[in-house]
Amino acid sequence: MGLKKLVQSLDRELENLRNEGRAKGKEFIITGIKKSTNGKGPRYFLKGFEGKEFVRMNSNSYLGMSLVEDIIKIEEETARKFGVGPGAVRFISGTFDPHRQLEKKLAEFHEREDAMIYSAAYVTVIGVLASLITKDTIVISDELNHNCIINAIRLSRPKEKHIFKHLDMNDLEEKIKISIGKGKRAIIVTDGIFSMRGDYAPLKEIQEIADKYDENFEENIVTIVDDSHGVGAFGKTGRGTEEYTGTKVDLLIGTLGKAFGVNGGYVVSDRTVTTYLRETAITYVYSNPITPAEAACALKVVEFLNSDEGRKRLDYLRNLTKRFKDGLIKLGYETIVSEHPIVPVLVRDTKRTKDLVEYLIENGVLATGLNYPVVPKGDETIRFQVNADHTPDDIDYVLDVLEKYKKERWE
Repeated sequence: MGLKKLVQSLDRELENLRNEGRAKGKEFIITGIKKSTNGKGPRYFLKGFEGKEFVRMNSNSYLGMSLVEDIIKIEEETARKFGVGPGAVRFISGTFDPHRQLEKKLAEFHEREDAMIYSAAYVTVIGVLASLITKDTIVISDELNHNCIINAIRLSRPKEKHIFKHLDMNDLEEKIKISIGKGKRAIIVTDGIFSMRGDYAPLKEIQEIADKYDENFEENIVTIVDDSHGVGAFGKTGRGTEEYTGTKVDLLIGTLGKAFGVNGGYVVSDRTVTTYLRETAITYVYSNPITPAEAACALKVVEFLNSDEGRKRLDYLRNLTKRFKDGLIKLGYETIVSEHPIVPVLVRDTKRTKDLVEYLIENGVLATGLNYPVVPKGDETIRFQVNADHTPDDIDYVLDVLEKYKKERWE
């Protein structure tokens, strides 16, 4: 017995990752946060960089709600009332009033009959797809879908799986045509916002194609969208890609762990669907929910999005995003034009991506380098994410750093 041979094998694999430039390396540890002052957004302190302040341009907290005092106060008050953890899975005794209040509010927010929350968006996708994919189901998936969708399909073992070219509606239609007669149910699944790029799925066209061929499947063509990066950050009122494209899909999955500033995931749909998922979804039945305090915070954020102040914050976020993207284009960087606050810089080279990330860190900017296999070879990218607690001065500072890099190191 022992791990000697296993350790040797894993060491070789880790060395290969490092040699190929694909290793993520040690995680940065945030040791403190300085709140916004003097026209600057929050500044972060990291272990190993004592005293150095960082602009955080790699956070999913698009609305900046995690540092809002009212939200922090709600979490404290709810934790004192209900405790710091749920203590059980939902069907045993882990459902608290804030959980159900949040579900009702999310259903109302998305104009659906019901909603159910999970411990994370990743496990929401796993639970939903594993429950709805049967041995007679055909799954059709965008080639750039998130890892959670890829793994959910693998776990579910559909009768057939087809991958259509990214955002290619002609290819999607072809994949549906070759699936006719091969299964009772078809599922089209896509990201709403694609997390590495910030571009979005054309939901109107997808739904129209699904409706066109729906009668060819005994149990429908079902459209499922994971809009974790869209909800709370995209669309005039933060309702995500559905709002932006003017189209509703059959099942919408969102997260509480990005724009909402806490943890958790959710799905909204018809009540029969959510009732079925409560009975069958493995990641719901056998996993604790988020804490009551997190649910109460998320409920407050939904209410905020429904307010005039929420719309102002979204307008501010859009303007900041445009300021950053316009600045990148002016400097000659390649990016993807979109209103979403994910702002990629397409470097298209693994070594240069690593070098640029290191340069940004040297200059007090946190951004994420994305290399293969997170992105396809040739699409190596620096992903920046604009948050509503950034300021124009923050954006201009990051652009200044990128301008210096362009002059000093870009050959």
